[in-house]
Amino acid sequence: MAYTMNDYPDSLKNLDRLERRKAIDIINAMLEEGYDEGRAIPIGTEQAQEWYKDASEEDLKKLENKDLKDHDDDNSRGPDLIDNDVEVYFEDDEWKVKTVGAKQASDTYDKKDEAEKRAKEIADKRSTKVKIHNKND
Repeated sequence: MAYTMNDYPDSLKNLDRLERRKAIDIINAMLEEGYDEGRAIPIGTEQAQEWYKDASEEDLKKLENKDLKDHDDDNSRGPDLIDNDVEVYFEDDEWKVKTVGAKQASDTYDKKDEAEKRAKEIADKRSTKVKIHNKND
């Protein structure tokens, strides 16, 4: 069952509106990927809170218009990748953070140190390692 802004877990009720919207988006994506609801809700909530702290005005505008039930069908993500390491690499004039084995990056940054920090946060939560590439790799 996909959540909406009118039908969402009680645990999201105290979040700011856009923070809640991001949590619903993440939780719905995780559910589509095969995560158990009991794991998806707390993980999605925490990720949304972290995202919201650093979200730009542009990010917030994109979220405002996003269909919360529409997610890419990407079989290279999900619970099967939770134990994989995280890598930081430079591509298309930005630093990217990606789980090894995933088809696309989960986050992008202008600065390498920001990408490294995020990759380390993800890896620490999963008890995995971070591989950091140089700009020319």
